[in-house]
Amino acid sequence: MSIAPLEALPLETLRRRSSTKWRTFPDDVLPLFVAETDFALAEPIRAALAEAVEIGDTGYTPQDPGLREAYAGFARRRFGWELDPTRVSWTGDVMMGVVELLRVTVAPGDRVVVTPPVYPPFFFCIEEAGGIAEEVPLLTSGDGWLLDLAGIESALVGGARAMLLCNPHNPTGTAHSKESLAALAEIAARHGAVVISDEIHAPLARPSTGFTPFLTASAMAAEVGYAVTSASKAFNLAGLKCALILTGGDATTAVVRSLPREVEWRTGLFGAIAAVAAFDEASDAWLDALLARLDENRILLAELLTEHLPKARFQVPDAGFLAWLDLSAYGWGADPARTVLTGARVALHHGPEFGSGGAGYARLNFGCSPDVLREAFARMGALTHA
Repeated sequence: MSIAPLEALPLETLRRRSSTKWRTFPDDVLPLFVAETDFALAEPIRAALAEAVEIGDTGYTPQDPGLREAYAGFARRRFGWELDPTRVSWTGDVMMGVVELLRVTVAPGDRVVVTPPVYPPFFFCIEEAGGIAEEVPLLTSGDGWLLDLAGIESALVGGARAMLLCNPHNPTGTAHSKESLAALAEIAARHGAVVISDEIHAPLARPSTGFTPFLTASAMAAEVGYAVTSASKAFNLAGLKCALILTGGDATTAVVRSLPREVEWRTGLFGAIAAVAAFDEASDAWLDALLARLDENRILLAELLTEHLPKARFQVPDAGFLAWLDLSAYGWGADPARTVLTGARVALHHGPEFGSGGAGYARLNFGCSPDVLREAFARMGALTHA
C-alpha cells in the first residue's frame, strides 16, 4: 500500500515561526538554506510537549529520561540493529558530542580527517577540540560520491589520529556502503585511529537505499568507532537540544562513561521528551509519510533543474532533504548562493563553506512544499535569462 506524502505547512503559518530559517531574511526571500523542515510536528511529539507545558514539566533532565530504550527500539525497527541500550548516552546536540569525543580521543594539535564537501561546523568543532582538520575530499563517480579510502589511509599514515565521518553525508546525501565503512574501520585500526560518525541524517535514508550505521559495518567498526545522532533533523527538533552518543565496544563505552557529568547534563528536558516520542513506534507513520514526501520532492527537483537550470549538475541523494547543486556553468562565481539571493530572492547555503570542492556549488533544502520548490526554481531560472 502506498504511503500518502506528508504535506508542508502553508507559508503564512511558517512565517510565524521564530527559528533561524524564518528570521534570517525578509519575507520576500524563500529560505532554502538552513536544515529546518516545513512540516508540523509528529502528533506524538506535539502531544508529549504539550503535556509537559501544561503541567509545568520544565525542570532538569533526569538521569534516565528513557532515551536508551527508545533509541534501541528505533534502531531495531528502522535499521535492523540490535543496539545494546546500555551503550547509549546523551548530550545537548550532535556537534557538542563530537567535540567532547575529540577532546578525549585526540591530543591538542592532532590532525582529524574530514571529507569535503562536508557540513561546515565540522571544521569549527575540530578547532574547538584543539585539533586540526585535514581534508581528504570525497571522490565522484557516475553513481555518486565515495570515500577516498586510499587518501584517508595516507592521512593516517602521515599522523592523523581520527576521522570525523558524515554518514549519511551532508551535503551530498550519500549513505556510505557497508563495504566502504568496513574498509574504513580496518584502515583506522591499522593506524591506531578512531572514527567518529555523525549519523544525524540516518532516519532520513531512502527505503530503497537503506542505511548502514558505522558501528554495525563490522566487528572492527564497533571497536574503533563512536556514533553521534539525534532526532533533530528528521523530526525538526534542533531547538530542543538532545543528541545521543552510541558505542559498540567495551573500550569505547568506557571512554564515553568517563566524560564529565556536565556533558550529559547539557541535554534539554524538552529535547529528551521530544526524542523519546520521536523514536517511539507511534511516530513511525509520520516518518514514513515524510520519507514519501522527500522522495516525491527529489523527483520534482530533478525535473525542475532540467526545466529551469539545465546546465546545473546534481546527483540524487540517498538520504536527507539536502541537494548539492553544481551551478558553476552559470558563471555566478565561486559562491553562487550570493548571486541567487540577490537576483532571485532565494536563500541557499554557501558552497565554499563546505571546504574543498565547494566553489561553484550551493546547497538547497527541499524539505518543503512542492509549490515552494517550483517558485524557487522559477526565480532561479529567470536569473539565467536576465
